[in-house]
Amino acid sequence: MKRRADGVTCGGCALSAAGAIGAPSLWLSLPRTRRHLGGGFENEGMDWTVLLTELPFVILGGAFVPLLVFALLMRWRDRRRAEDSGA
Repeated sequence: MKRRADGVTCGGCALSAAGAIGAPSLWLSLPRTRRHLGGGFENEGMDWTVLLTELPFVILGGAFVPLLVFALLMRWRDRRRAEDSGA
């Protein structure tokens, strides 16, 4: 059985891009992050190293976790179709 990959590839890329944009926005809205980036009283507790330590992981996680879930759902869907057509 041959699979059409054009719709799956486009959907996975779009989901990955949305995750890579959405995850940092969510991360920036958290109170902990705002406190580290200068939201404390008189810049108390400012820690700019979070941009170098946490932000890359947030972006990578936002890009790859939705893509992984999408790939697993597509595999599950294809397996269900194969079971239905083979039975």
